[in-house]
Amino acid sequence: MLTRTAPASPLDRLKALPRDARDTLFLLVVIGWVVLPQVGQLPWWCTLLAAALLVWRGVLALKAAPLPGGRWVLGLLVLTVAATYASHRTLLGRDAGVTLIVVLLALKTLEMRARRDAFVVFFLGFFTMLTNFFFSQSLATAAAMLVGLLGLLTALVNAHMPVGRPPLAQAARTAGWMALLGAPVMAVLFMLFPRIAPLWGIPADGLTGRSGLSSTMRVGNVAQLALEEGIALRIRFEGAVPLPTDLYFRGPVLSQFDGREWRPLLPRMTPGTASLMPPDGLEVGGEAVRYTVTMEPNNRPWLIVLDAASSPPSAPGLDAFTGGELQWMTTRPAIDLLRYTVTSHVQYRAGARGRSAVVAPQYRELPPGTNPRTLQLATDLVRRAPAGAADKPALVRAALDLLRTGGYTYTLDPGLYGDDTADEFWFDRKQGFCEHIASAFVVLMRGMDIPARIVTGYQGGELNGVDGYWVVRNSDAHAWAEVWLAGRGWVRVDPTASVAPGRVGSLARLRPAQNAFASALGNVSPGLLASVRQAWEAVNNGWNQWVLNYTQSKQLDLLKNLGFKSPSWQDLSLVLIGITVAVTLAAIAWAKWERSRQDPWLRLLARVRQRLQQAGVAVGPTSGPRQMAAAVTARFGAEGQALADWLLRLEAQRYARHAPAALPALQREFHRLPWPTPAA
Repeated sequence: MLTRTAPASPLDRLKALPRDARDTLFLLVVIGWVVLPQVGQLPWWCTLLAAALLVWRGVLALKAAPLPGGRWVLGLLVLTVAATYASHRTLLGRDAGVTLIVVLLALKTLEMRARRDAFVVFFLGFFTMLTNFFFSQSLATAAAMLVGLLGLLTALVNAHMPVGRPPLAQAARTAGWMALLGAPVMAVLFMLFPRIAPLWGIPADGLTGRSGLSSTMRVGNVAQLALEEGIALRIRFEGAVPLPTDLYFRGPVLSQFDGREWRPLLPRMTPGTASLMPPDGLEVGGEAVRYTVTMEPNNRPWLIVLDAASSPPSAPGLDAFTGGELQWMTTRPAIDLLRYTVTSHVQYRAGARGRSAVVAPQYRELPPGTNPRTLQLATDLVRRAPAGAADKPALVRAALDLLRTGGYTYTLDPGLYGDDTADEFWFDRKQGFCEHIASAFVVLMRGMDIPARIVTGYQGGELNGVDGYWVVRNSDAHAWAEVWLAGRGWVRVDPTASVAPGRVGSLARLRPAQNAFASALGNVSPGLLASVRQAWEAVNNGWNQWVLNYTQSKQLDLLKNLGFKSPSWQDLSLVLIGITVAVTLAAIAWAKWERSRQDPWLRLLARVRQRLQQAGVAVGPTSGPRQMAAAVTARFGAEGQALADWLLRLEAQRYARHAPAALPALQREFHRLPWPTPAA
């Protein structure tokens, strides 16, 4: 009679694998986990190649097949170096370096023949794990890399385990215990290791940018940004929060127009060039608004502030300056999380205000031959105005009335525009988002000989009820206009508010499509989705404020709390060295105490050995009780018989199946032994 055997489960087949194959598969899984967060940053071919190499190595381990020869690996290495150069146009920098390190890690697994090769893979894995923080320092990344760290440590411990089939859980427990022991050292280094800029920071790659506001504005750019729900700023107001209609956070000011693209008046402001700009003529009034900005890295030198800040944003090590358009900048791009405090006034006047004031001609310029229908519209509005071109405020109001009553709509999907974007907006499409509306409005203003410019930044925000921070997202990116009026200076005019009042007045937003999980959760409970989102962002904000934003100033504040009057980074170094020395000495003392405490039998034997050596008996450091007993008998004869017998009973207590005496009894007897007198 034939019986059918149930097929083995995947877990059983995995347990039946040889240890080398099992350890290799575990290491490959850990490497895949470490590389996975970088998939969005790597070239597509690098992701596919790394995945293929890891799968290939896994199949070889399962089949116990030989590894490929060196020519294969060398050929792949040459190809990947060439592909890296073709993708990044360099082999240097952050992105090219990360691409190479991922490929090298995957290739090295094909050479993993001995323990030495495995160690190279381990340390390449640790380095690859650190490169994840080049792209993101979020709490999610840190949690994922903590799992990767424990995985690599487990693989490393496993490689040091003796032959046999040690359970993976045992290696994982040892790795976890090692990580736990190292945590205090890590915490001390984190708190006290001097942060000397720019040595302490994430390397930037000058060949690539990040999403966010751009230094120029072409129709379509802000639309792409508005679809991003990523956080741009977090604001902590110290007092009353300004009205929603006053929440304008100023970024780049764009004043030059070539017919399609808006650019700053100066291509790149620096502290030197900023001094050449005319003064802002800023006058502030009303109650000051004090707040702290935590700005996400954007690889740009802008400091986003609430309109208008009359004094430089303040932060340790931050050099801030302004040009003539109320825009604040810093000397280095924001490649790390940047936190600064600002004082602004929502009531202000800027620019020269006298009727004889001279305004730079660039604010009136339009490229010849562009937007002819808009220029004709400007002429018509001037002709219909009661006071003609002399009443500039009336002309501004007429343009806003046209936006309110002309059938214009606010949308994130206006379609592609041609060359004369203002003409298409005013007469053909009549729809767009803030950059279409602001651009068309400023062109119309200049067509009526009114100095005008575009200001980009953020408008609005969202209060997180969990931590009390205002969150400004990339989807809050906005563009508005400023016109110069005699007697008033530069005046903010937001033409988008005339088309979509809810965009500014009630902070209503056109939101991007949600992912499947968010859609499902939102369908079940929209309130729950909002609460989960706010809680997660509050946790991330706490991570940013307490971990990522732990700057040198906070280190020095810590020293002040410890009693230092004027601490410096040299004091930090001394404190760190002192703690390191103290901890090292304590660890040595503890190790000695633990070693002597853990085996009282060995400690007793060491005392006997020491006393015999003092009596002139030749016993070595590795002599056992029986050897000592023989040496005592040979040295003292019958006089040392009692001591020799005690030594044999000490041996039996350790090794005999049935010990003749307990160790405490032997310890007490040790003090009463008749020790022979050494020969003179």
